[in-house]
Amino acid sequence: MKQIVLATRNSHKIRELKFLLNGLPLEVLTLKDFPQIGPLVEDGSTFEENALRKARQVSQQTNLATLADDSGLEVFFLNGRPGVYSARYAGVGATDEANNVRLLEEMRGVAPRRRTAQFRAVLAFVGKGFEIARDGICPGGLVEYPTGSNGFGYDPLFMPAGFSITYAQLTAEEKNRISHRSRAFDKMKPILLNYK
Repeated sequence: MKQIVLATRNSHKIRELKFLLNGLPLEVLTLKDFPQIGPLVEDGSTFEENALRKARQVSQQTNLATLADDSGLEVFFLNGRPGVYSARYAGVGATDEANNVRLLEEMRGVAPRRRTAQFRAVLAFVGKGFEIARDGICPGGLVEYPTGSNGFGYDPLFMPAGFSITYAQLTAEEKNRISHRSRAFDKMKPILLNYK
């Protein structure tokens, strides 16, 4: 069975990606299996640049094919912010709650019809002689106050299109069927299935 590495220590992302990878003929490792690897540089201006950079760094250090994710929330009223700064929108090392508070402050008083947003994820798969990236988008909008206790990040603020509840009110299985990450994974899955 071929090994691949998930270029993350984020337990939420690991759980979601392992759920999506379940059933594929792959042994899935994470950065938790490689404590010698330090913080990854993700200073790109797009999700794709960051995902590819993370995957390259880990693949080079482990000599294994690596799957990396970079994702975040794009709010149209804010010209796409927080975007690639989603995890550190309220500052480096900010908590999910602090990021949510900053976003809600910036959106205070904005009419519901102008609160459109989308989650975007890019998965990058890098190994010897190949670099592949695929993206996925889940459209929706922002609610006015955090709702729900599942998920992480901006999940309590994001209501996916066609739903009347937030990401954080969905079960993990429900979210994984419609999420930006699962949509990117659907495009990447044939490549992973053919990885030898």
